[in-house]
Amino acid sequence: MRRLSSNIFALVLVLGFAGSALASSIADREGWVIRETPYSFADLNSRLDQAIKGAKMGLVTQASASKGAESRGVTIAGNRVVGVYRNDFAVRMLDASLAAGIEAPIRFYVTEDEGGSTLSYKTPTFVFSPYFDEGGETLKSLAAELDGIFAGIADQAAGK
Repeated sequence: MRRLSSNIFALVLVLGFAGSALASSIADREGWVIRETPYSFADLNSRLDQAIKGAKMGLVTQASASKGAESRGVTIAGNRVVGVYRNDFAVRMLDASLAAGIEAPIRFYVTEDEGGSTLSYKTPTFVFSPYFDEGGETLKSLAAELDGIFAGIADQAAGK
C-alpha cells in the first residue's frame, strides 16, 4: 500500500508540473483564436469580465484549476475558464438545434504565461459546426453573429 501511495504521489507531482508547463503556451489549433497579451493574469481576467459586461453578454460559468490548487497549498500557473452566453441566444439556438445546447455557454480560456497571459477561445462557428446540418441557416447565422461578439470581447480584453 505504501508503494502504491508513493507512486500515486509521484504521478500527481509529474502531472502538476506538466500542467504548469503546458499552461505556459497554447498552440494554434483549428477553430481557436489565441491572443497573447502583456497583461498579468489578474489584469486580463478583470479586462475580460469588463469586456463581457460591455458586450451585454452574461458570465454564466467559471472554473479555475489554479484557484482550486491554491486552496490545497499547490501552486500552478494561473488558468480560468469562463462560460459566456445570453438567454436570447440560447432560445434561438435551441429552436434551431436542441443538441447544440450541450455547447452553451461558449468559453474563454485565460492562461498565465511568462511575461503576460493568453486569452483563447473556440469560435462559435467552430463550436456549433457539428450541428449545422440539423440547425441549418438559423444556427449558422446565430454562430456568425456570436463570432462577431466574441471577437469584440477578445479585442477589448486583449487590448487590440
